[in-house]
Amino acid sequence: MSAGPSSLSDTIAANTPGTHLVNKDKVSLEDFVLIKVIGKGSYGKVMLVRYKKDNNVYAMKMLRKENVMKRNQVEHTRTERNVLETVSHPFIVNLVYAFQTPKKLYFILEYCPGGELFFHLSRAQRFSENRCRFYASEILLAIEYLHKYDIVYRDLKPENVLLDAEGHVKLTDFGLSKEGIMDNSSAKSMCGTPEYLAPEILEKKGHGKAVDWYSLGALMYEMLTGLPPFYTRDREKLFERIRHGELSYPSYISPIAKNLLEQLLCRDPNRRLGSGPADAQDIKSHPFFQGVDWNAMLSRQVTPPFKPSVSTQTDVKYFDREFIDLPAINSLEYSGAPVAD
Repeated sequence: MSAGPSSLSDTIAANTPGTHLVNKDKVSLEDFVLIKVIGKGSYGKVMLVRYKKDNNVYAMKMLRKENVMKRNQVEHTRTERNVLETVSHPFIVNLVYAFQTPKKLYFILEYCPGGELFFHLSRAQRFSENRCRFYASEILLAIEYLHKYDIVYRDLKPENVLLDAEGHVKLTDFGLSKEGIMDNSSAKSMCGTPEYLAPEILEKKGHGKAVDWYSLGALMYEMLTGLPPFYTRDREKLFERIRHGELSYPSYISPIAKNLLEQLLCRDPNRRLGSGPADAQDIKSHPFFQGVDWNAMLSRQVTPPFKPSVSTQTDVKYFDREFIDLPAINSLEYSGAPVAD
């Protein structure tokens, strides 16, 4: 196993485009002060950190190389770095630095103090159509941008939509993204979060960009009702419902919103709204988005429906206590970064 980390390092470093986005300054773990844990998963942790040289705060995503190798996540990790280094968009999280130690990989990302959309939706239970329309519009613009570069996102869900200090969205977590997809059937792998999986992914017949529009429909349904479509805790039942079930719409959903959701959640990817050559443009033209100034939206000139009220640069009030109560330590890195008092 000793060869694992170094071979992983070589694999991750290979073929990365190294474009304008990642800061070329050499950084190491000692350049950062650990402040709080703000996320945790099977891969490792996400921590709020302060960069000593400019005093700015960032989100540090730590990936244990051993876990990446064991879980066959090498390709996903490389894809995430590739995508983040390649893209630059107002509604996609910005990668600032990337470096590694013998045991871990580190991504230094812009910090979004508003936390996950999931946090706010859980608190509000459901959003108004106006609030849903705002978030859906910004997400749509981010996905449209990815699709122009033949990148399929494949992991749209409330946990992967962050809110910045102003309340604008930022898509994060590109480990399941797929590059070089130019049609509706090029990708083959079974991946994604169960509740948001498009039927064609479950059928394993190949999928493409249209899966992102299905996931947008699923996310909008959840924003408007409080639960994803076809929701059940029984995974087999969930998959059966996604493939064959009839979706019910609460009476408070407007006819225009219902019509959009029906077209986005269409089981046939070739008939799904957004699946044609016009991609996002067909969705933008739907009456639900009538009145949206897309140029103003893209330039962040539209006032968000909610602005996070953070008192300091390191305020973590919009993050789950399950994470922020954890000790801010970096296990395995014994000579690692200092911890804030």
